[in-house]
Amino acid sequence: MGVVITGIGLCSALGDAHQTQQHLFGGKSGIRLHQPFPALPPIPLALMGDHPQTLPALVPALVEATLTDASLAPPLPTWGVVVGSSRGCQGNWERMGNGGQPSTTWLSHFPDTGARLTAQILQTPGPVAAPMAACATGLWAIAQGYHWIQQGQCQQVMAGAVEAPITPLTLAGFARMGALAQTGCYPFDRQREGLVLGEGGALFCLESEAAALARHAPIYGEIIGVGFTCDAYHVSAPDPSGQSARAAIWQCLERANLNPADIDYIHAHGTSTHRNDHQEAAVLSALFPHRPPVSSTKGATGHTLGASGALGVAVCLWALRSQTLPPSVGLRDLAFPELNIVRQATKAHIHHTLCLSFGFGGQNLALALRS
Repeated sequence: MGVVITGIGLCSALGDAHQTQQHLFGGKSGIRLHQPFPALPPIPLALMGDHPQTLPALVPALVEATLTDASLAPPLPTWGVVVGSSRGCQGNWERMGNGGQPSTTWLSHFPDTGARLTAQILQTPGPVAAPMAACATGLWAIAQGYHWIQQGQCQQVMAGAVEAPITPLTLAGFARMGALAQTGCYPFDRQREGLVLGEGGALFCLESEAAALARHAPIYGEIIGVGFTCDAYHVSAPDPSGQSARAAIWQCLERANLNPADIDYIHAHGTSTHRNDHQEAAVLSALFPHRPPVSSTKGATGHTLGASGALGVAVCLWALRSQTLPPSVGLRDLAFPELNIVRQATKAHIHHTLCLSFGFGGQNLALALRS
């Protein structure tokens, strides 16, 4: 059963869906130097405003934007919901622990808050899930919705991920790991320093092709394959062999009935950390000898952790619709000449795209889309 995408709702440091697309393809970045917490030093961040967001504040506007884009309105009683987050309401919990927020509100800040709020807005009693798979969360959520429709559990699903990760504990944790950049985010660059945290999310209306055609809905693209594996190697470092990451991509291509040469564009995970970019470059150069165009958009939006794969799917859909390759913002001196990195927005013939996420714990996910 064909599964298509008929609506996009997105927010990032670059703005809403339209603003993010315009700024991203224009080569602009939403990363700025900020000091949101006086106890911590200034650091580059991709904030959506002057102060860090919370997940409960982000979700309602995203759901409404997604419905508006798909020309839908609640109640939608037959819809499923799969909305994930790797951090959930961590910022709210930290404020509760510091006495800055009434502890009586803890019941409304469980890890499933994003999915639960979405279901309430849609007014649906259908299946609801809140996956959490580190930085692979967004693609896993979309994959779950895709499988529900293929299996006939429902004909329509709202799926994606939302992240509000800029909290003292998150910043301190990544700093302790030595993973945070000090000046900016430069994916696949020789001078890359580490990741830059970003806020935002992306939700999608997934529908069976029959349901979309029945309501004459405009279609952004079709999901045609998913691959999901785990390294089972280390809590944060990727397996140096890359075998599990390659397996996820092969699974995706086989299920989509594609050969590597069929891929016209790859949205890389591209975190700008030394290990991830090195590992990902090795995997891509081994699997795609025809050197398809590749870019990471984290130099523009920051790393939205669990939501990053969902933002990547939106970028792939924009590339398919506009027939334009999105640039890898922040790249100055390419460290991996074996990759065909897109440096500025470029017109191209794009029919098949691949979106990749590689999360902590070795969670590898690949998702293929076509126009």
